[in-house]
Amino acid sequence: MAGLGGPVASRSRRAMGAIVPLDRGAIARALSSAGLAIEVADTVDSTNSELLRRADGTQIHRHLLVAEWQTAGRGRRGRGWSAVAGGSLTFSLGWRFEQGAERLGGLSLAVGVALARVLDASGYHGIELKWPNDLVHEGRKLGGILIESSGDALGPIRAVIGVGINVRLPAEIHREVGVPITDLTSISKTQAIDRNALLARLGADLAIALESYSTEGFAAFRSQWRKRDALRDQRVQVLLPDGSTILGVAAGVDADGALLVERNGRRLRFVTGDVSVRPRAC
Repeated sequence: MAGLGGPVASRSRRAMGAIVPLDRGAIARALSSAGLAIEVADTVDSTNSELLRRADGTQIHRHLLVAEWQTAGRGRRGRGWSAVAGGSLTFSLGWRFEQGAERLGGLSLAVGVALARVLDASGYHGIELKWPNDLVHEGRKLGGILIESSGDALGPIRAVIGVGINVRLPAEIHREVGVPITDLTSISKTQAIDRNALLARLGADLAIALESYSTEGFAAFRSQWRKRDALRDQRVQVLLPDGSTILGVAAGVDADGALLVERNGRRLRFVTGDVSVRPRAC
């Protein structure tokens, strides 16, 4: 999600009005069959950072940490990733994969499929996925995914899957954030969104998806991802780490989740984490 500065965040707290807080008991009861350990924090620097700090000395597998407020949330490639208190869902789920790091190339895409599937079933239709880690609706960013891992290159790998979803953002946030954004309230046209119930549904489906990914990899999710591909057949600009750019037409993803771009009769392949993708004008 877009980074929010301190002054904006302070106004956001006041603008939200009455907020129903996250409730560990309510979430745990709804997730009783999912086999997840639930932890709700009022404030953390980052849910991902907190689980990563615990990874070497504590069992984080199937541990779901959700926070009302992140003071130093992080997005992909070091970008700031902050939440609006009471108006977002920010959580991280720890997971152990026996396979090595190469197997995790399409993980953020699989997570996106799982999240979009739950949101669609919850009445938030038209959610698309922008490679490699954004949830979008009508071209506006709804949420993001950040996956970080540690362990041996050949396995096992301890992964932390971080998720941020905008639930209800004050009007000034929409005006002041530098990228087009949206929230679930705008999509559904309703003010009454039970974050506890929604988080439980997201966590349960995400656990099922990760179990499937552990055995089948991205292949189990590729067809669903293609149906929600926000960039397919669009002219795009791929930004490389060295500052250079590649212009072409997005052509979906391969079996490993890598982005495919058609350029001058050639099909180029870009792996998750190496590039950023932005639609460009024709």
